[in-house]
Amino acid sequence: MNIPVAAFDVDNTLTVRDCVVPFMKSVGGVSRLSKILLSDLGKTIQSVARRDRDSLKMKFVEGVFAGKDAREVESLGVQFASKVADKWLRGDVASRMRWHQEQGHVVILVSASLGVYLHPLGDLLEVDAVLCTELEEKDGLLSGKLLGQNCRGKEKASRVLKWCQDSGISAENLVYAYGDSSGDTELLELFAEPTWVNDIDLAVLVA
Repeated sequence: MNIPVAAFDVDNTLTVRDCVVPFMKSVGGVSRLSKILLSDLGKTIQSVARRDRDSLKMKFVEGVFAGKDAREVESLGVQFASKVADKWLRGDVASRMRWHQEQGHVVILVSASLGVYLHPLGDLLEVDAVLCTELEEKDGLLSGKLLGQNCRGKEKASRVLKWCQDSGISAENLVYAYGDSSGDTELLELFAEPTWVNDIDLAVLVA
């Protein structure tokens, strides 16, 4: 299959803001997030100073999701995905994504955002695949751990290559990629035509 692939990061690329924290607020509430933030505050400050996003994410994932009913969180994820699709998409990037779809390109989302809402968002946007951070479920409850790795940095590139292998798509078809932060560097390096969306208007590419 010789069809170009276009990959989009989500938070602050396809959307105008971060989605992880607002979703955690919808599940756990503001007071719960505050308690998690203040617990073991010294370690949290160290993680912030080291820019260790993985450990910070693990702390909040455990604090918010451990013991939650997986089906209830899935329902919240569907509602949240609708909110993102209706209110938080970045207009020029969303238009660029639709252009790729109109050209018949394979469009995928590759994000550190959580699959519980990102898969429903992918369905709403009619993308071909969603590669993201997944929550671990055991016996219908969320464990508070991730299923696999946080989909950021090198993990994004690894996920794309594994997806290519599983889908029978050659790495030569990895043409377009869009991102906004250091967590997207390895992803964009895989693609022939990478685009950093910061401070540019992609509408001119669609016209």
